[in-house]
Amino acid sequence: MENPFKFGTIVEEEYFTDRVNEVTYITQFVKSPNHLILISPRRFGKSSVVAKALKQSKRKHITINLQQVTSISDLSSKLLREFFKVHPMERVRHLITHFRVVPMVSTNPMTGSMDVSFQPGVDGTILLEDVLTLIEKAHSEKNRMIVVLDEFQEICDLAPKFDKQLRSIMQDQKHINYILLGSQESMMTEIFENKKSPFYHFGEMMRLGKLPRDDFHRYLSERLASCFSNGCEDLADRILDYTSCHPYYSQQLAANVWQVGVLQPDIKNPFKAAIDHIVTAHGLDYERLWMNFNRTNKWIMQRLSSGKSLQSGNYRTSTVYSALKRMQKDGYVIYTDRYEIEDPFFREWIIVSNE
Repeated sequence: MENPFKFGTIVEEEYFTDRVNEVTYITQFVKSPNHLILISPRRFGKSSVVAKALKQSKRKHITINLQQVTSISDLSSKLLREFFKVHPMERVRHLITHFRVVPMVSTNPMTGSMDVSFQPGVDGTILLEDVLTLIEKAHSEKNRMIVVLDEFQEICDLAPKFDKQLRSIMQDQKHINYILLGSQESMMTEIFENKKSPFYHFGEMMRLGKLPRDDFHRYLSERLASCFSNGCEDLADRILDYTSCHPYYSQQLAANVWQVGVLQPDIKNPFKAAIDHIVTAHGLDYERLWMNFNRTNKWIMQRLSSGKSLQSGNYRTSTVYSALKRMQKDGYVIYTDRYEIEDPFFREWIIVSNE
């Protein structure tokens, strides 16, 4: 039997969990000339939601993850390479002649894949402006291209004043819909809600929360039933209680519970066995993370893992708040209705290691 749960990559088709309302909203929204900003903590499934919505919309689109971009020139190359996947170069060759710096394009004859690069030392802003102008000219108001920029907050570190340069390029475009995704809420809010920011109120703001428990519970129990004839609903409850309905970790834990049920059917507590397996498999990584924390961070993580108050008097409120913000930025802590450790298995490791 094939494991009915999937995590770690963009989730599609039968592996996709609920998000019907969000997908419907985005699918409808991209029919307008407006831009969308989607914010959620890491691994909440925003990339999967957007991918499904774009597939339903049947609109032409390209997606770039800015965490994989090293410079403005690299961003320009990646955008152009993705553009050529949508529009064969032969059809837009006449538009490339207007580039101030001609790109170097090569094709692998074995795979058919295309590589695009620019000569080093050229002003990256010029390259990016030419590429985005190409995308603009290749489309119309009735046939707009959708450009998805994932982890958009990374523009702050890509180059000095790059946000101003990028905004100046985008502001006159009418044939491109931008969907800008971000996982660091404080930075994304600063970019789009600060009146001094070049991207102030650039588009419609949307926040992606945790999955509705009832829908997620039904999804898990239906799939767990393939290897647990009894108790699948109880297992689904225990999984969601443990992960607080976090999309990624719920899928991960469910996948491991199912695996235990198939390979070790005699184990009396597959739920605990699955957690132990995950914690053990990632133990060295968790230890490495823990050793790099300072004392304040360790204290906060211990308090969060045990559910104790952070207002104990050990540290000033301002010190705790600043540390929480740093750890939230680094992805160790998330905030929904309260601060919590992002990875429930790291939380488990902390509890066991400090017993």
